[in-house]
Amino acid sequence: MDIVYVETTVIGNIAGRLHPDANIASRQRITREWWATATSLYQIVTSRLTLDECGDGDPAAARERLDILNGIPLLNESSDAEMLAELLIERKAVPASEPRDALHIATAATNGVQFIATWNFKHILNPHLQAQIAGTCRDAGFIPPVICTPEQLKVTENDS
Repeated sequence: MDIVYVETTVIGNIAGRLHPDANIASRQRITREWWATATSLYQIVTSRLTLDECGDGDPAAARERLDILNGIPLLNESSDAEMLAELLIERKAVPASEPRDALHIATAATNGVQFIATWNFKHILNPHLQAQIAGTCRDAGFIPPVICTPEQLKVTENDS
C-alpha cells in the first residue's frame, strides 16, 4: 500500500464550511471526496509540523482540523529531515522564507513516503521547483516523493 503524507492545506480543505468562492469550494469538495476513501486506499501519514500548523488560529477550527488528524501516524522528524530541509532551502528548491514547507517535503522524503498530498502550489507543488526538489532529494540520498493534489491521487472505479 502506497504511503501518502498529508500536509496542512489538505486538512484545511476537509475541515470547515464550504467557502463562498466557487473555485475554493470545488477544491474542498474534491478533497473531501478523496478523503472519504483515502484511508482505505493508502497508508495516510503526517507529521508533528502538520499538527502544529493545524492547531493554529481559531480554537474551534483548530479542534476540527486536529480531530481529522486523530489517529493518523506521525512520521519521524529526524536530523536527516532537518538536514534535507536546509539543503532544499540552500539550493533554492524551497524559498528561505518557507522553512516549514521544506520540512514537510524533507520529512516525507527521509521516511520513504511515495506521495505528498498538498494544495500548496506556491512552494510545495510549484512546477518550476519540482525538478530542483527531486534533484536535491536524490543528491542527499533519498527518493523524492511524488508531490500532487488529492484530486490527482483520486482513484476511480475504472482504475481499481
